[in-house]
Amino acid sequence: MMDELELLKKDWQKKEEHLPKLSYDEIHKMIWKKSSSIVKWILIISILEITLPQLLFLFPSFRSAISDSSTFNSGYIALSVFYYIVVIYFIYLFYKRYKEISVLDDAKNLMRKIISARKTVLYYIIFSLSMLFLIFLYYAIGIYISDEALMSIEGVDRLLEKKSLEETRNALFWVFSLSGLAVTVVMGGIYFLLYGLLLRKLKRNYQELKKMEV
Repeated sequence: MMDELELLKKDWQKKEEHLPKLSYDEIHKMIWKKSSSIVKWILIISILEITLPQLLFLFPSFRSAISDSSTFNSGYIALSVFYYIVVIYFIYLFYKRYKEISVLDDAKNLMRKIISARKTVLYYIIFSLSMLFLIFLYYAIGIYISDEALMSIEGVDRLLEKKSLEETRNALFWVFSLSGLAVTVVMGGIYFLLYGLLLRKLKRNYQELKKMEV
């Protein structure tokens, strides 16, 4: 089914008699509303993304793991704190972009704001995926160089009954490294589908405005 905005744009360009005539300003206002709505959804999704994982604290095993005061676990907590600080900053930026686009502006300024919003989302995706892989890599390297980290892994005692310490260490290093890579790729696919859809819509709005400016 043809997009409503495309239909109205063709009406504006071709001025067909049987369709209602819309002015440049009316079409511009529609693009502005759609762009504002897209950025609002990006803001909502990013808030959900940082909020939902906190449900893990409802599980006693997760709470006890976080309360562990080992050096290895303290490093993980430090990484997590850094991640949340940066993500909260990105949420602030998304809110700022939303407020900027929510103000009706001329086409050139709206185009600039759309570009700014798209860049912010791309930086957020790159940061989130990088941090996800880094956390897995932190665990992998920790297991490889630290007995404390190795022994903190649940079920490692059973592995040590069957394999030597070095074999167990190497096996778990590769398990965490490859798992981190796999999870990062999967999350990248989810980001591509979720944020990518919204980014493509913003890009289409930008292209519509650019054509109207010609």
